[in-house]
Amino acid sequence: MDNFFAHQTAVIDPDCKIGEETKIWHFSHVMSGATIGAHCNIGQNVVISPDVILGDNVKVQNNVSIYTGVTCEDDVFLGPSCVFTNVINPRSHVNRKHEYARTTVKKGASIGANATIVCGNDIGEFAFIGAGAVVTKNVEPYALVVGNPAIQIGWISEYGIRLHFDEKGLAICADSGDRYELKNGIVSKIR
Repeated sequence: MDNFFAHQTAVIDPDCKIGEETKIWHFSHVMSGATIGAHCNIGQNVVISPDVILGDNVKVQNNVSIYTGVTCEDDVFLGPSCVFTNVINPRSHVNRKHEYARTTVKKGASIGANATIVCGNDIGEFAFIGAGAVVTKNVEPYALVVGNPAIQIGWISEYGIRLHFDEKGLAICADSGDRYELKNGIVSKIR
């Protein structure tokens, strides 16, 4: 017996792995070979292609396309209508399935509504991609990026609050109290 929920209009192909207490909503399609972790929420009209891997507690909003080559680690948020590509130079008349580029969205990252992630670019831990951004290069952990092409405009906490570093390279998240350090262009949480 399945230990996940799939709406009656969802299409779940054979040979998928779906974790416990995951919910798959209206008109979504999970293709053969896809892996979805536990406690995920897959919104309406989502496509999850073969060999895609979603970790635990991934939230996928409505109308998202996740193509072969994409891995999302635990606690990732994918906003409405965001999309991933998997070929750099697609042509209808040229089969480039052997050229799929990989993209990894690291733990805790959020991707805003209508953002596009060009294949081959990784999103760092707890990074935040603004709505409508077009990511054309790797995004550092804790980075806040916006625009087309996406540029970094600051840093963000694991809690989702913009960080402001002092002259010593230290910041405190106003809502959670967590402390962060900025050193050599890299942010890390102080444990």
